[in-house]
Amino acid sequence: MIKIYPAESRYFADHGWLKTYHSFSFAEYYDSENMNFGPLRVLNDDFVAPLRGFGAHPHQEMEIVSIVLKGQLRHEDSTGESAVTTFGGIQRMSAGTGVIHSEVNPSSKEEVNFLQMWFLPERSGITPSYEKTTYQIDKMKNALLPVVTKNPTSKEIAHINQDLTIYLSELEKNYTIEFKQKKERRTFLFVLEGEISLQNDHILKKRDSARITQEDALSITTSTGSQFMLIDLP
Repeated sequence: MIKIYPAESRYFADHGWLKTYHSFSFAEYYDSENMNFGPLRVLNDDFVAPLRGFGAHPHQEMEIVSIVLKGQLRHEDSTGESAVTTFGGIQRMSAGTGVIHSEVNPSSKEEVNFLQMWFLPERSGITPSYEKTTYQIDKMKNALLPVVTKNPTSKEIAHINQDLTIYLSELEKNYTIEFKQKKERRTFLFVLEGEISLQNDHILKKRDSARITQEDALSITTSTGSQFMLIDLP
């Protein structure tokens, strides 16, 4: 089963310094029918003004992944970790038993755009931790590049305490890629740029998404070129 969510169906909030789109129920947006997709609890598409951001605030029992699409994002937390991430970088934080962190745009000129995702952990009581990884952007070309997974095979892939994998891909014009999936698992698809055709049946444009269940093979193609994120979920 494939359910398409157009970009304009997302909740939008404009706080001046922050413009944000919520794919799932979050903060002032509440929808009991749109709380999660498997362990994927939050997907926010955030645009933060220069020298602004989210001040120190607590988290607990959540796996938090931030993917920078444009600009810079600075992270600091109560474990003593701090880092600045740009496009090609991933921030993963396990909030576990409790952590305080902040995320700020350190640039005085450029807006930062990043995706922040929250995932329910596979178990509670995890010791808080933070990790910054960098992937090779050219490896996204006509491939599904893993950038976050439970059992990473290289230092370019962030670890997460959940049985999932986040892939990033950049398809050239008229290229098709196949993804094999177990029918009992879920697949989440999110278009970052351009346009794709899913199963030669569904057209998804920029920031459209698809929630997919009971499908063991996906065909993704583009006539224009596209960047997208695919998440393999339990």
